[in-house]
Amino acid sequence: MLQSPFYNFSKKVENKITIALLIANMILIFVMRFFNSILENNGHNKGIISFELAKDLSASRTILDSWDTLAKTAAGMSLGFDFLFLIVYALFISILIQKLNEVVWKQSKIYKLGIILIWGTFLAAFFDCIENIALIKLLLGDLHQKWSSMAYYFAISKFTLLFTGLVFILLSLIILIIKQIIQKK
Repeated sequence: MLQSPFYNFSKKVENKITIALLIANMILIFVMRFFNSILENNGHNKGIISFELAKDLSASRTILDSWDTLAKTAAGMSLGFDFLFLIVYALFISILIQKLNEVVWKQSKIYKLGIILIWGTFLAAFFDCIENIALIKLLLGDLHQKWSSMAYYFAISKFTLLFTGLVFILLSLIILIIKQIIQKK
């Protein structure tokens, strides 16, 4: 049976890990936003995300050509930090799913969906890793369509899995709040 990788954690350990991951996420988001601000320009105002979602080689080249040496260095640093970030965000999102799944869905069929979404978050991180490798290949001058396509499709898959997990968290929080309001009445 598929189970959460966090099923043996005590609440105390789970809470400490959650707080540490929240802080690490905030720091890494700040760092990633800093690098991304260097990459944003008139034609590509989403920075590294524009590069991730450049579906074909001509779009990738256009983005690369719009970056000066500093921007290309920032892109490389951003991709390097993303290897750490993908571990931290995957752990953080998955532990939030775990915590809410235990409280809101434990006695429901939806509980299994939560377990699947926990593992889906780790799959998203794996996709992010593959996407980063493809983007690094492009950044280093290996300009082939396969790298643009690989980055694009793995980015779309990553974003879809993460969005699904975040929607699960949001809906679970809403239901938890509603349950708490009803119990107080």
